[in-house]
Amino acid sequence: MLAAGAAAALTALLPRRAGAIGPGSKLRIGQLQLGTAAPPRPRALHRLNTELGKRTSITVDDDEPPLVTPLAPELHRTPMLYLAGDREFAQPSLAGLEALRRFLTFGGFLVIDSAEGSTDGAFDRSVRTLVGALFPAPGPGLEVIATDHVVYKSFYLLDRPLGRLALSPVMEGVTRGGRLVVAYVQNDLGGAWSRDNFGNYDFPCVPDGERQRELAFRIGVNLVMYALCLDYKTDQVHVPFIMRRRRWKPDDGAAMPAVPPVPPGPPGPGTRP
Repeated sequence: MLAAGAAAALTALLPRRAGAIGPGSKLRIGQLQLGTAAPPRPRALHRLNTELGKRTSITVDDDEPPLVTPLAPELHRTPMLYLAGDREFAQPSLAGLEALRRFLTFGGFLVIDSAEGSTDGAFDRSVRTLVGALFPAPGPGLEVIATDHVVYKSFYLLDRPLGRLALSPVMEGVTRGGRLVVAYVQNDLGGAWSRDNFGNYDFPCVPDGERQRELAFRIGVNLVMYALCLDYKTDQVHVPFIMRRRRWKPDDGAAMPAVPPVPPGPPGPGTRP
């Protein structure tokens, strides 16, 4: 009995594995599917997840991102949905629209990525129809997101949403209650992220090559960080830290502006002047 009691006491003192953090806490980004059209860049999200794991402290689910429909239970198991397309897509049913509206209203974030290579094609028209149905007039609708919005500085400091292409210099979005709930990019982010199993990128980035691809990954990281942290980086306490990080921006070797030193405060108690 004494030996058993001693063993139990020793077991209680040994470190234990935390049980509250597990696979369910890993980030999963849902690939939103509307209609029957397959995603045009099926490997894009997986490659973005790989970069998130390398560049940030986010713990990412290594499985293939799930295909999610508006009425699927998985809709509410991710903070972010990604809708990519290169053609017209079927609009959700009324029940599907209501489910997506609830997802966005209660904290979800939708990134829409056009891969059709134009700014006024069939996919673009479908996107505007979808947004109009989700947030009917007098709803906010799609508006240009200002370059000083926190989504451009949530991790990297950026000023435009480059992807495989550089067709549109702006990101559009829908804001509800001061929070960006939909972000729409027309430069084919997924085309820049997509890579085969041998590590070769599927598409060249035009016109600026690999520098442009790096910026496409950076805006992808920023979008995910915004989905997780919202306006955390708008707090003024982060401004000096962000300024020091300006050297992350690929600017052809331009020197980072010096950060002025903090002036010394008054001497504390017990210190010599």
